Amino acid sequence: MPDLPPGLFIGLISGTSADGIDAALVRFGPDARCELLAGSTHAWPDALRARLVEIGQGAKVDSLDEIATLDVQVGEAFAGAALRLLAEAGVAAGDITAIGSHGQTVRHRPAGAAYDGQHPFTWQIGDGHVIAERTGIATVSDFRRRDVAAGGHGAPLLPALHNALLRSPDEDRAVLNLGGIANLTLLPAASDGDVRGFDTGPANCLLDAWCLRHTGRAFDAGGVFAASGQIDETLLARLLDEPWFDAPAPKSTGREQFHLDWVQPRLGGDERVADVQATLLELSACTIADALLASQPTTQRVLACGGGVHNPRLLERIGARLPGVQVESTAAHGIDPDRMEAMGFAWLARQTLAGLPGNLPSVSGACGPRVLGVVHPASARPG
Repeated sequence: MPDLPPGLFIGLISGTSADGIDAALVRFGPDARCELLAGSTHAWPDALRARLVEIGQGAKVDSLDEIATLDVQVGEAFAGAALRLLAEAGVAAGDITAIGSHGQTVRHRPAGAAYDGQHPFTWQIGDGHVIAERTGIATVSDFRRRDVAAGGHGAPLLPALHNALLRSPDEDRAVLNLGGIANLTLLPAASDGDVRGFDTGPANCLLDAWCLRHTGRAFDAGGVFAASGQIDETLLARLLDEPWFDAPAPKSTGREQFHLDWVQPRLGGDERVADVQATLLELSACTIADALLASQPTTQRVLACGGGVHNPRLLERIGARLPGVQVESTAAHGIDPDRMEAMGFAWLARQTLAGLPGNLPSVSGACGPRVLGVVHPASARPG
């Protein structure tokens, strides 16, 4: 087996919500320990974020020139986030082994979701060449497409890290990532049990979009807006009558599936806006809980990470639908819930440099383990 390189790595990601670029500075030891040294979130320029959200929801791209320009702009923004993190941490670029960059997803059409059913793809922009040039650090990017080419969904990619950090021989666990989209990693206590994982549907994407439209705020801080409304059971039933929820794993989705244009035709037209927010939150809680109960009913503990951990109303409703299951933040196990995903892409970059697989076929549905990503060597001097 190739040796895993020890040292310092940076992980970068902007998720489905595109609410910021998360950066994590991670140290890997020779014993495979993964230590978070520093982390931060960097805001997108407003106009760039707005356009990325539009495209992510299916808006047409004006031209090849536009998408190519966005690719470079996103790369520059990611490079800036890495350099700011290093400055804040007091670490020199030359001390970093590599950056692992997820990029920004602009379209996700995996197996079963492609327009023609024959050419599945996933596309994350944020040119790795630009990141390597601007930082002077070797950069690994474009992690998802190899798994899709191998018949997988290219998502979720972090269950291998969850397995390394959070599996317990004493109880069946699930790791729940609450980003724009929710995904589960199933970690059975049995040592011979397969790790499984899949997207369950919306977590924050619909909540954020409805909140922005009706309050002008980018997200529902503390779940206060949702808590001010009542669950509309009739609307909830219409929302749940979506074939995607019943599709078997492996499965993945994104903002191009779940956005306000998906919600609008399911509205009766006379709902109170706060009641819609409460119902959208219940949709997230319901689909997460139902998916977990159907796939690993013996789960004893759910470890939550991602932005949704800061919405106590969402965690409360998930817990209410999972009686007897402990629902808690990964912080209770020493892992910052806001940095888990960025740490994961540092881990994936390390796997790539070692020539080791980064995917789990039991999760993604790929035909086998694959080394993921494209390596962009360090430049002699940052450009």
